[in-house]
Amino acid sequence: MAETDVARTVGWDMEELTRLVEGAQRGDALAMDELLGVVAPYVGRICGPVALQDGADAAQEALIAVFRNIHQLKTPAAFLGWVRAIAAREALKYAKQRQRQGSLPSDWDEKPVPEDLQLASDIADVMCRLAPEHRVVLTLRHIDGLNEQEVAGVLAVPVGTVRSRLFRARRSFRSAWE
Repeated sequence: MAETDVARTVGWDMEELTRLVEGAQRGDALAMDELLGVVAPYVGRICGPVALQDGADAAQEALIAVFRNIHQLKTPAAFLGWVRAIAAREALKYAKQRQRQGSLPSDWDEKPVPEDLQLASDIADVMCRLAPEHRVVLTLRHIDGLNEQEVAGVLAVPVGTVRSRLFRARRSFRSAWE
């Protein structure tokens, strides 16, 4: 999904977003504050379904990484893709930590489909049972709307790996759904 498509989907003006990024890179604290406020819900949407009960912590770490590393971003117009990659990486890190600890995930705080709470609860329950690698590819592909090549870029893995994980994730989801 192109940066402008993501920006349009969430109601952002790409020119304004680029202006904020450039201001933040110059050290403008107000621009950085506004920028983080604008992208925080987007980061939460990525981290929540992947990191589950640790979604808020993963989102916070992702925003801290954005804050600390904004100067490394070479192309301000690529900001959303850069943020998406950071958020996915942090969410996956938290999910894997939880998995290593052997903790069972709790339900999501925010349901993905507010119009149908029962369906949202059922989807959240099934997602909780999936491996973190499967949750992240399903989230990026089906919630964030990225194609397989874009998911591969975000996760820094080959497209074949994304296809394999998507296949297994969908199969696991269907199996858990039944």
